[in-house]
Amino acid sequence: MKKSMVMLLVLVMLSFTVSAACNLDVSLVNQDPYPAVPGDYVKIVFQVTGTENPECRQVSVELLEKYPISFDPGESPLVQVTGGVYDRDYSSYLTVPYKVRLDGDALDGENQVEVRFGTGDLAESSSLKSFNIEVDDTHADFEIFVKDYNPTTKKLTFEILNIAAADVEALTLEIPRQEGVSIQGSKTNIVGDLDSNEYTTADFTAALEKGDITIKIYYSDTINERRTLEKTVAFDPSYFASTDVNGGRSWKSYLFYVIVIGGIVYYFYNRRKKKKHKHHKHHSRKGSAAF
Repeated sequence: MKKSMVMLLVLVMLSFTVSAACNLDVSLVNQDPYPAVPGDYVKIVFQVTGTENPECRQVSVELLEKYPISFDPGESPLVQVTGGVYDRDYSSYLTVPYKVRLDGDALDGENQVEVRFGTGDLAESSSLKSFNIEVDDTHADFEIFVKDYNPTTKKLTFEILNIAAADVEALTLEIPRQEGVSIQGSKTNIVGDLDSNEYTTADFTAALEKGDITIKIYYSDTINERRTLEKTVAFDPSYFASTDVNGGRSWKSYLFYVIVIGGIVYYFYNRRKKKKHKHHKHHSRKGSAAF
């Protein structure tokens, strides 16, 4: 009886020792892109050590889906492997990659993500570890409006302002095919680099009707990612109807000068005509008196 109790105690201690031998740990080894961009995908790679021990049985790793990350439908945040099975490159650790979408409102700087890991059912027994991913909002945004339009030459000038905190390179404007806008010549204008809070202009030649103009804007951000956004600009021809070929005075101004000059000419012409008539009448009287 006493011998049986000793054997049972030894088995319990061995079981405890085996359980204690399963020592898992997780570390963040890579983030791509670095920094991550709000609203875009980011690849996060974790390394799990201790999985080479077969006594760990089933190893479970889960990246928690909460702000600032989310998974695409059908993607599972839970990865499970059998302890003692090495990675395909024969390393003594497990590599766990995730591709997640970063929230569009993620703040610049460090954003925290959490990983839960352990053996078996994570709901029963697990460890929780936090990691920081670096975020930098490289998206740009622009204010754009019609600065000038000459209805005679059809010259259209846009003014564009970079209202974001990020600088951009290779800024390009394109006017796609649409109703009310008839492009004459190139539909694309390569503007170049544009710093934050700076503005520039872009010229096109187009016949326009009153309404909205859709504009596509292309640019390269600070991590050299080519991006596209679309803007709508309201156009009212009445604001530009008074502009002549020289972009100067309105037709009303010229009409005023024509009327004034015409009035002066008429005044002097009429005055001269009256003088001639008066002079002719005076000579007629003198001729009559002589008879």
